[in-house]
Amino acid sequence: MKPEALEQIVVEALEELKAQDVHVIDVRGKTSVTDVMVIASGTSNRHVKALADNVIERAKAHGVRPLGVEGDQTAEWVLVDLGDVVVHVMLPRVRDFYNLEKLWALAPEDAGTPG
Repeated sequence: MKPEALEQIVVEALEELKAQDVHVIDVRGKTSVTDVMVIASGTSNRHVKALADNVIERAKAHGVRPLGVEGDQTAEWVLVDLGDVVVHVMLPRVRDFYNLEKLWALAPEDAGTPG
């Protein structure tokens, strides 16, 4: 499955259960680990877990099995590794602390030496 199709499935799964602030980041050329990162927030630990579970269920329904799932026990930050797409579902305070959007927005060429 192409990364774009998997990304669409993930976003729809998150939106279906009312994920907050869904953000898609194309990280091709920035890392060899994945092509796309999807970051979303849940309103509670239970909501974070439900969002991640829905992503997993929808991906499996389309023939994509997760390579790994981390953090689903505490559900403050659940990472779902779908290969070409990695999904981060977090509580807002955890998301604010780690600020993955800012981290991955900096391309290697953007982080050059100061002028």
